[in-house]
Amino acid sequence: MSLETARLKLIPAAPAHILTLIEDPERFEQRASFPASRGLREMFVSGEVSPDWLAALRDSQEPDPWRYGFFLVHRDTSAAIGAAGFKGPPDTTTGMVEIAYGIVPSFERQGYATEAAAALVVFAFEVPSVTLIRAHTLPTSKASQRVLIKCGFHHVANVDDPDDGAVSRWERTR
Repeated sequence: MSLETARLKLIPAAPAHILTLIEDPERFEQRASFPASRGLREMFVSGEVSPDWLAALRDSQEPDPWRYGFFLVHRDTSAAIGAAGFKGPPDTTTGMVEIAYGIVPSFERQGYATEAAAALVVFAFEVPSVTLIRAHTLPTSKASQRVLIKCGFHHVANVDDPDDGAVSRWERTR
């Protein structure tokens, strides 16, 4: 199940494709059926990627949009220009999901993150139990904050996230 926007196809990220991108990037296009833009691999090998997430990825076989998200494939170039997804399935107690997204540097500041984030909002709110969508940005990340504002999020607090440190918390309710 893919999601589509005006300029992007959000293709569910198969664990095997993400691992190929990380470990054998020369074979990624052959395995995924689309090329990766320069900078995509770095999004998955940065210090921001949780070792626990990578361990779970290695134990998984099937795409899971709640855990592994989507590759953002540009309609015109047919190349993956980023990734977007959730930091886990909806919380069964609060109905909350958290979104995350990233665009390779050569495609930043062109509205692709906003398109991807908006598609994630629609996807999440199609699930009746989801009542709250959360996102965290670095307090100095004005571009990410603009993306969230355009997608209907509101700044609710500055918090200390156990994974990311000091962040600005943004939320959107159903």
